[in-house]
Amino acid sequence: MSAAPAAARIRTWGTASVATAALLMAAAYSPGTDTASAHPAYAPPPQADSLLTASAPRQDQAPLGDRELCRGEKAGVARTCLISHPSAATWTVPMSEGRKAVDRPVALAGPLALTMRANGHITDVSVTGSGGERLGGHLSADGRTWRSTWAVPAGFRYRATVRTETLSGAPAVSTLSFRTAAPQGSRLTAEFGPEAGTYGVGQPVTAYLSRAVPASRAAARARIERALQVSSAPAVDGAWHWVDDRTLHYRPRAFWPAHAEITVRSALAGVNIGDGVYGAGSEPLTIRTGDRIEAITDASDHTMTVLRNGEEIRTIPVTTGKPGYRTRNGIKTVLAKERQVRMRGEGIGIARGSSDYFDLKVNFATRVTWSGEYVHAAPWSAGSHGVENVSHGCTGMSTSDAEWFFDLVRPGDIVQVINSEGEDMTPFDNGYGDWNVSWKKWRKGSTVHAKNKVPAAPRLAPMA
Repeated sequence: MSAAPAAARIRTWGTASVATAALLMAAAYSPGTDTASAHPAYAPPPQADSLLTASAPRQDQAPLGDRELCRGEKAGVARTCLISHPSAATWTVPMSEGRKAVDRPVALAGPLALTMRANGHITDVSVTGSGGERLGGHLSADGRTWRSTWAVPAGFRYRATVRTETLSGAPAVSTLSFRTAAPQGSRLTAEFGPEAGTYGVGQPVTAYLSRAVPASRAAARARIERALQVSSAPAVDGAWHWVDDRTLHYRPRAFWPAHAEITVRSALAGVNIGDGVYGAGSEPLTIRTGDRIEAITDASDHTMTVLRNGEEIRTIPVTTGKPGYRTRNGIKTVLAKERQVRMRGEGIGIARGSSDYFDLKVNFATRVTWSGEYVHAAPWSAGSHGVENVSHGCTGMSTSDAEWFFDLVRPGDIVQVINSEGEDMTPFDNGYGDWNVSWKKWRKGSTVHAKNKVPAAPRLAPMA
């Protein structure tokens, strides 16, 4: 397919089309809107010979001479523009049927848009990075504009392959290769937790950021959240929740399935977070879950019922917190196991010399809060097991039962207390109390989860 020269103007600087296709990137992203409405300052006139336009918002660049901006000059007229004028808000490059490459790196700061400029529609789009990663996106309702879902990361090479079809059914395929400029500025990374291994079905996934991102920076938080990708087999519905400015937790609506594989990856590398900060790569994480182990303690009945995959396997007589030291109600998860731990009254504010003071070596201690709540052996209170609550907040049982429980559970297993007169387990400051937050409230702690819905779009034709 041949191209007829036609003049187009980006703000105050002219370019000439060399193709029946061009790519257009919008400087501000708004799904379902066309480029002109998203960018009132940028409104190129329609071109009869331009079926497609590709563009993206670009960052401020140092002023460049005209000869550096374009190649193929003839008598002072730019034939092919590689990078827009520094005063323009949008980077533009024409793309002819076949293959075209832009060698000069371009500094982009937003999502990529591919727009059909004449009558017809886009039938398929594929944008891949040099590592094989795909840049996801969607079509507008009229089938004439494709936009990437997220901003284009910096420091990568990309190839965009676009298939179009005119009203008469004539197909065309255009490919554009380009690279984005290396990120300039500070870096932000995410460290995932817990460590690789096998956990209980109540184990949340965590992400610790190297820099604080306050709630007032909602756009930055959204970019980060979208780049932290969690998948599981079998698949479940889940969401991130911002615990504080540097910490996120991820959990499903309900507990993880038993014997699931959960993988966490970061796509932050090259992502413009804002305020001069760019994302950097992070090590991926894979964890697995074991059997679904649940220990449900009824403080009023003085029993703990243990279930494996929904079936009861043991009921244990226990004692929980006495008045003034009531055991916390709610869902906790196992944090750690200590075969022997020394417990002293000072740890919970009891002064030495008080009648409530204690100093004990405790065996088979399963920790469920950072403040010192355990499930453990308590042979000194054997007469109260199954009868009354006499502990300082822990769940005590016989040595043999405590050893059995200690050997059974692993970090992430569920330990729930019901019918206690104590306070409720807090969500984040004393262990993993994440499951005490309703799903509705959990989603509100996500910057994007409720909004991250792909609008309806025409079905793309399969690539041959």
